[in-house]
Amino acid sequence: MSWSIAEVARMAKVTSRTLRHYDAIGLLAPARTGGNGYRYYEREQLLRLQQILLLRDLGLGLDTVAEVLDGRHTALDVLHNHLAWLRAERERLALLAATVTRTIDELEGRTAVSRTEELFDGFDADRQARYEAELVERFGERVVEPIAEGKERMKGWSPADAAGFKAEWEEIAAAFGEVAASGAAPDSAEALAVTARHHRWLLRSWTPNRESYTGLGQLYADSPEFRAQLDAHGAGVANYTRDAMAAFAAAELD
Repeated sequence: MSWSIAEVARMAKVTSRTLRHYDAIGLLAPARTGGNGYRYYEREQLLRLQQILLLRDLGLGLDTVAEVLDGRHTALDVLHNHLAWLRAERERLALLAATVTRTIDELEGRTAVSRTEELFDGFDADRQARYEAELVERFGERVVEPIAEGKERMKGWSPADAAGFKAEWEEIAAAFGEVAASGAAPDSAEALAVTARHHRWLLRSWTPNRESYTGLGQLYADSPEFRAQLDAHGAGVANYTRDAMAAFAAAELD
């Protein structure tokens, strides 16, 4: 028995785009491809997809998932390494929180930052580079220009601008958590209102079109860092955000 890519996407609660991406990177090939180009999956592929989604829920990246499933590393070793990364990330976020606190204190006139470098404690340039590389890998060279646009817009930002931008993201993530918890569908008026706010926030850094905004939503669901930030506001909020962004893009963007 075999299932089409649309049927598998519906059963697994992922998008067809995700399944095509897994095929493109060699993580999950279909059992066969029909003469019409459609992908078909059998039970063996469904079981592998189940393992992929389980490991992704544990926060592992796609490269690491592939290494586990292909026997290059044991799941236990990978989880030990991932735990070490999570602990390091916790320390980095604590440092970043302290940096933002110092900036707020300075802006409110209570204290002054003792050295300029303190304004950037806890920021991870390597992470930004990873996000950019993943976007280019997924969507090709057409995303290079929007990335450059975003960097140009943000180049003149002050520490207050950057802190405000991050603070609003936290508010938006919490709003997605609230609307998801209410039981409203991702394409409901309530969800679309939150998504419209997210889109307006995003316009401060770059201007997405329908495809790139939908792709960003998928990145939120796939990236361990973004998933952790969103799911901190409730189980499944990252996937809910992805679906709401896809609905908004289909309804509002070209």
